[in-house]
Amino acid sequence: MNKKHTISSIKKAKNSQELLTMITAYDALFASLFQDSADIILVGDSLNMSFAGQKDTLNISLDQMIYHTNAVCKGAPNTFVITDMPFGTYITKEVALQNAIKVYQECPTDSIKIEGGEDKAEIINYLVKNGIAVCGHIGLLPQSVRGEGGYKVKGKDEDGAEQLLRDAIAVERAGAFCIVVEGVKAEVATKIAQSISVPVIGIGAGNCVDGQVLVFSDMLGLFEEFTPKFVKKYIDGATIVKNAVSEYKKEVSSRSFPQEIHTY
Repeated sequence: MNKKHTISSIKKAKNSQELLTMITAYDALFASLFQDSADIILVGDSLNMSFAGQKDTLNISLDQMIYHTNAVCKGAPNTFVITDMPFGTYITKEVALQNAIKVYQECPTDSIKIEGGEDKAEIINYLVKNGIAVCGHIGLLPQSVRGEGGYKVKGKDEDGAEQLLRDAIAVERAGAFCIVVEGVKAEVATKIAQSISVPVIGIGAGNCVDGQVLVFSDMLGLFEEFTPKFVKKYIDGATIVKNAVSEYKKEVSSRSFPQEIHTY
């Protein structure tokens, strides 16, 4: 069992060139399966789509995030956990602090994550000064999907690339201990990672950052509706599960299950 990361060890990973592995989880069962390999587990608001079947992340509640974080922390007590702050829960620094305190008081998460760059730097700084550990998130922002009219890759032109760099520097200066960079041209993400002193965790941001994060249902091949370009399916989980349940049904229908070995 690996030693649990801390804010300090995550920051130090950058200098030691230790690449960080982050994965999402939403319940105790999967969290327990991931804890031996994952450096960080993210209780992502992505659960609203892959777990709850919603079209985007926007209508998940803070209470739902707390519920799932408690489950994850129960399943992986020796893994560093980050909780996504849902859409609308950090619109001002006062609202953000009130909601972050609620998260800290009602579940044992190690930190929170909020989306935004320069525009959220003041909020991040306010949270950090009040004892809240913050992971930043820049680039493609899922909580902005309706406002932007879809999921759009960032850093495709010079202005966009320069803005992303300003965002990363602002978030670092505000006190974030690491930054997720999502859906960004690889060369831009590389420049960001080289320009700041906290780890950059990429998702759809190339191979020259300080770590990677994937949604577990994507990388296990459980989500069938679509597969983003940046996702590698390590197993065809959906087919494996379907075949297993199909075999179960056949055995129940033919009375070949349960057998004597399964009977009291």
